[in-house]
Amino acid sequence: MKRFRLGIIINPLAGLGGSVGLKGSDGVANEALAKGAIPKAQQRMQQALDVILPFAEQIDIITASGDMGGLLCRQMGFSTQEVYRAIETRSAEKTSALDTQQAVKCLLDHQLDLLLFAGGDGTARDIYAVVDDSFPVLGVPAGVKIHSGVYGITPHASGVVVRMLLNGELVSLMSADVMDIDEVAFRQGIVKARRFGEMTVPAEPRYIQAVKMGGKEVDELVLADIAADIIESMDDELYIMGSGSTVAAVMEDLGLANTLLGVDVIQHKQIMAQDVTAQQLLTFIADKKTYPSVKLVITLIGGQGHILGRGNQQLSPDLIRQIEKDNILILATKTKLKALEGRPLIVDSGDPELDKALTGYYKIVTGYHDYVMYQVANPDLVEN
Repeated sequence: MKRFRLGIIINPLAGLGGSVGLKGSDGVANEALAKGAIPKAQQRMQQALDVILPFAEQIDIITASGDMGGLLCRQMGFSTQEVYRAIETRSAEKTSALDTQQAVKCLLDHQLDLLLFAGGDGTARDIYAVVDDSFPVLGVPAGVKIHSGVYGITPHASGVVVRMLLNGELVSLMSADVMDIDEVAFRQGIVKARRFGEMTVPAEPRYIQAVKMGGKEVDELVLADIAADIIESMDDELYIMGSGSTVAAVMEDLGLANTLLGVDVIQHKQIMAQDVTAQQLLTFIADKKTYPSVKLVITLIGGQGHILGRGNQQLSPDLIRQIEKDNILILATKTKLKALEGRPLIVDSGDPELDKALTGYYKIVTGYHDYVMYQVANPDLVEN
């Protein structure tokens, strides 16, 4: 029986900037590490590979050295061949986009059946620059920015798709967009994803994320109604305000400055701290004498349905566990919810057990005194 040849690429720097409020990792890895960021890309890839570990005797892994894949795959007991060694002296930040591209070029010479990579939108762009649009790839979400449609909805989901291939199930292929933040629009205060091209991915809609909708989606009056509902209920609680334009509408109606791609803390309708890191949030909620409870205000990514784990990694599992489920306030327009076409909301906190605990139905604020019940139910966690 022919062994499955699986290419593995890990961007060791992916996601570093998220928990420390840097909005991304491109070019800021040293700064992120200095702020106390802990690399998570290895852990995210391990979550995907754990799913296919029972198939290890059927798999040959072709990868790069060290933290780019070789170290993890060997530790997990896979048959591993390293065909690229990163030049770690190239920069102070160790591996680079050039390493990713060069590694992929080397891997493609080894007749892979699938290339599985861990990173964010920057990593997807680096791989897109090398691979042919007919070659199958699949991303394990590990970055701060995940707008591209080439990723599993969670690391576990990515592993489930590979497991389907190993089981011989019929898995179609489809073209998926490679996206990244439009930096020109971002400098103007607009979060809009820009399309760079397409790569071919396994077509499993339960497990592969949709592409985030970009640009202005709803009338400002709807956002104002959502903001009015939240503001009316504010009392002495400590409010952690997540990222995104819907939450930004609440801050705007309060007359407060807002970190569009970051996390702010407010109390008594006043700013306590802006653009906070994961550790700073834990410090805030540790002082329980200053507030009766903590509420978390978040929204979903349009088109994807993620409410945790996409652009808000400051909201760590340690933090979420200390917030009562009823105090997680989800804001969304009905336009965004309808665009999901019945698909559930998704949590990808980095802790699968916590993700399971967070499943269930939530009251979504969709207007002023206007709510709908909607399900959080990661479909990949049902597959074990």
